[in-house]
Amino acid sequence: MPGPRSTAQRPPMPVGSLQIEIEIPGARSLKDRRNVVRSLKQRLRARFNVAIAEMDAAVVWNRASLTVAAVSRDAAYLRGQLERVGESAIAALPGENVSLGEIAIWEDAETGN
Repeated sequence: MPGPRSTAQRPPMPVGSLQIEIEIPGARSLKDRRNVVRSLKQRLRARFNVAIAEMDAAVVWNRASLTVAAVSRDAAYLRGQLERVGESAIAALPGENVSLGEIAIWEDAETGN
């Protein structure tokens, strides 16, 4: 059985990211914040199969900063997927102020282009 192909033989695989900033005016504690953030992360992971990380220190109970990352063989598909992730985040949090950063796509993760 042949082993895995070397990196030199693989075509470049685009990597994309999207920043999501959430204001949670109804949160009165870190526990309230955590419930909103955890629910959103679970929903987006389940629906889109993406990686999500909290990018702040979680010391302010009424704001959260998340970064979503995904990989695909097709940059256009990846951009569309991240657009749908952002739309879904906004729809999932109707009582919160959600702002989206620009979608970043790296066509060749090895060279950073």
